[in-house]
Amino acid sequence: MKIQIFTKRTAATLGAVTFSLLGLAGFYGRSLPDTYRVGRGEDLTLNTFFSISSRPARTAYTAALTDLSGRASHSAENTLLLFGSVPVKNVTAVSEQRPKLIPCGETFGIKLLTDGVMVVELTAIGGSCPARECGIRKGDIIISINGENIRSNRDVSSAVRSGRGSACKVRLKRGDKIMTFDLVPVYSEGSYKAGMWVRDSSAGIGTLTFYDEDTGVFGGLGHAVCDSDTKEILPLSEGAVGNIEITGLIPSAEGCPGQLLGEFSGDEVLGEITLNCGEGLFGTLEQKPDNKQAVELGYKQEIHRGAAQIYSSIDGKAPEAYDIEIEHIDLSEDAEHDLVVHITDKRLLDETGGIVQGMSGSPVLQDGRLVGAVTHVFIDDPTRGYGIFAEEMTKAVNKR
Repeated sequence: MKIQIFTKRTAATLGAVTFSLLGLAGFYGRSLPDTYRVGRGEDLTLNTFFSISSRPARTAYTAALTDLSGRASHSAENTLLLFGSVPVKNVTAVSEQRPKLIPCGETFGIKLLTDGVMVVELTAIGGSCPARECGIRKGDIIISINGENIRSNRDVSSAVRSGRGSACKVRLKRGDKIMTFDLVPVYSEGSYKAGMWVRDSSAGIGTLTFYDEDTGVFGGLGHAVCDSDTKEILPLSEGAVGNIEITGLIPSAEGCPGQLLGEFSGDEVLGEITLNCGEGLFGTLEQKPDNKQAVELGYKQEIHRGAAQIYSSIDGKAPEAYDIEIEHIDLSEDAEHDLVVHITDKRLLDETGGIVQGMSGSPVLQDGRLVGAVTHVFIDDPTRGYGIFAEEMTKAVNKR
């Protein structure tokens, strides 16, 4: 009888363990990416909470250009294994010559001109709003009016006035759709008006994340430049990198993020901005940042919780290394934020209270590799903030 009871209990325990393992494998199967980049000749390893290893499945060779320097890659199918034995799923490992990038940390001036103009506000004129009534919405990008390309606020005003009250054919972009509306301006205070405010440019301060010596390409900010009113990504027509002089700093405090204060110093153009997207600002610089050495790119699956450093300049001088902790890593494809970082360096905390606006793009290094960039500050705890994988920023370079 005792043996029978023992056997039943053992079977129940084994069943529960098996169920738990399958549940854990299912969780990782849903949350882990299907594709990884690895250094040539290196095995795919993941720094997950529970041990996950990989073994080759079937392999197929494909030659491709993976970046602007023409580095080739090949892909192999791997099976992920929980605790070395429980299959999770098959994934693709793309093997490449591991990129080397210069981590920066310098502040830079951002000047953007929009591709078209963005509608940022709709206003009533004498009790009506012609723009709203014809179907125009905040966040729309006006491309042309009556067939004439629109590049500035002045272009919009001129096109509306020249119609002298007749319907204007407005062509615009809303998300991925191109739409056309007939807008009939109204006469008010001596001129014809459409009842909308538009924006054609933006300027600000950010931090350079990396520079690629092979291509002259830089990445910075770690997030898109968005319109302050609509929160939509500003469509880029052209942009420039300029010198910025840091004139002061407002420290962060709980509930009140601080910021770097600065102004453009001169009209010298240091580089061109060619892409504004969710992963940051990208373009080319006229020359390599001074006294900088390239380091290897750290892939997302290699990052682990624990000690790291950021490089940042809070006074306009050469960037300094500050200690941080990486507290959370999200490898899932649909992650809103890749990293959570915690500033632990007393020097930076004493100066800034934590992360301040203008530090976005500060490179994150761990184990001697460039692994990410700071992107946002927590409003209720400015010693913490979000970050993006450096790998994701390098992928965006190919969108240019």
